[in-house]
Amino acid sequence: MGMTIRERADTIGSLRWVSVFAMETAARWIPTSPEFEAKTCLGRHVWELAQHADALGRRTAELRAAFHFSNPPVEGYRALLEEMAQAPATAARLAHFYEGVCVELPRRYRAYLAATDPMLDEPSVRVIERILPDFTRMREEASAVQHARPELAEATAAGLVWAARAARIDDWVSRRPVAAEVPA
Repeated sequence: MGMTIRERADTIGSLRWVSVFAMETAARWIPTSPEFEAKTCLGRHVWELAQHADALGRRTAELRAAFHFSNPPVEGYRALLEEMAQAPATAARLAHFYEGVCVELPRRYRAYLAATDPMLDEPSVRVIERILPDFTRMREEASAVQHARPELAEATAAGLVWAARAARIDDWVSRRPVAAEVPA
């Protein structure tokens, strides 16, 4: 059996929460990253992530959750995201974001697609199928920046390590409790 509507809403809400977190993190990095190429790359991807968050948020309302419902993931996953957000230098930031988040988050999207019923949940499937190619493009654009500025590629391994640590957290979606039935 596929996911319930509540489980779909919780997962889509968590995907939205992570998109908003990543968007806000990248936006905070822009003024403190001195390299112009990194600023423009991050700025473009802040917009992409905002589009993802908006589409996911619209979908949560259709899944009987609040409009633009955001569901924080479990504490361990949130802690990893907070750690990523604290990357001090531009090279580490790009590595964590593009080799970490932009690798790990699409894995979460694909897991959702594998778990949901594509017929019953076609709107979610279509939203996610529109989002996934953006991560490939974002990584390609970041790679071009790193190629132009090799010093920005020095921390790539840190992003790969972060993605591997995040991938070990299988049950990452926090679940809202089912409200108690009110007697009639």
